Amino acid sequence: MIALPQHRLDALLSRHSLVESELATNLNRDDYVKLSREFSELGPVIEAIKAYRAVTTEMDDLEALIADPATDAEMRKLVENEKPGLQVRKEKLEQQIRLALIPKDAMDAHDAILEIRAGTGGDEAALFAGDLFRMYERYAAQQGWKTEVLSLSEGTKGGLKEIIAEVHGRGVFAKLKFESGVHRVQRVPDTEASGRIHTSAATVAVLPEVEDVDIKINDDDLKIDTMRAQGAGGQHVNKTESAIRITHLPSGIIVFVQEDRSQHKNRAKALKMLRAKLYDAQRSKLDAERAADRRGQIGSGDRSERIRTYNFPQGRVTDHRINLTLYKLPQVMEGEALHELIDALITEHQAELLAAEGAT
Repeated sequence: MIALPQHRLDALLSRHSLVESELATNLNRDDYVKLSREFSELGPVIEAIKAYRAVTTEMDDLEALIADPATDAEMRKLVENEKPGLQVRKEKLEQQIRLALIPKDAMDAHDAILEIRAGTGGDEAALFAGDLFRMYERYAAQQGWKTEVLSLSEGTKGGLKEIIAEVHGRGVFAKLKFESGVHRVQRVPDTEASGRIHTSAATVAVLPEVEDVDIKINDDDLKIDTMRAQGAGGQHVNKTESAIRITHLPSGIIVFVQEDRSQHKNRAKALKMLRAKLYDAQRSKLDAERAADRRGQIGSGDRSERIRTYNFPQGRVTDHRINLTLYKLPQVMEGEALHELIDALITEHQAELLAAEGAT
């Protein structure tokens, strides 16, 4: 295995020290937010580098003892017994540092906006979209994350035509970003008398929630409309104009929020959604322009790509990007085993990035 690039480790240690010093000075809000985020992100790798160098020094000292003719046989035996444990620890730290040196997605630590829409399959697709949302909601709860619905449209026979929600927590986008794509379900609908298996689909989009620091929005570019909230069968309808629709004139992107009874809160949520969509559009454009840099991505990233199939008669879930099949469909739909799919995707992604780094 290629040795760790010590000059990069030195540079990281120096940068961490510099950021720590700058945080102690008088900074404006934007600079403080950026540097605080960077300092937090550097923390784990800095600890690993220090531990790695301490282990390396300890191993060098042991080798010196072994090589010293003055070392007696009993001491030499004790030293030899210590070496394997230190070697294992050193290798683990090396791998941790190698992963930390992989270029990171700047949005990994951010919250996410989760959008699920029923696709082909009519009422059954809406029911499946509702099942997917409950799956993610349960998974989020197990991670200690908080899910907040921004907007939803119910299906005529249950389920959801569309739902948009915020997911708040540590490393949300890093774990959910590979869920974007077309999810296909194969099952016998409750309404199917003959027991035939139907195939339906729902589309999932996961966008990083961005802040003013990440993307600026010019107020002159916004058209903001207020209206009364609307609900099925007259439910949750306000007599005041609390619903907000924001149109971003340059891009044509429209967001709509009506879940809260406060117009002010709905406006804030709508702006969050707009920032996420603008950032995602900007990033997609850059990705298209830099197609050569796609080697480390899983799949094409195209949301029209079918990424996963949920087969109820066989009780299996298959992720087509990494050819992984789990016969744990009920546990996955409950959110309990979803981590097995997500963790496998992350591991594959990291392996591809490491291979790409080694090739360069």
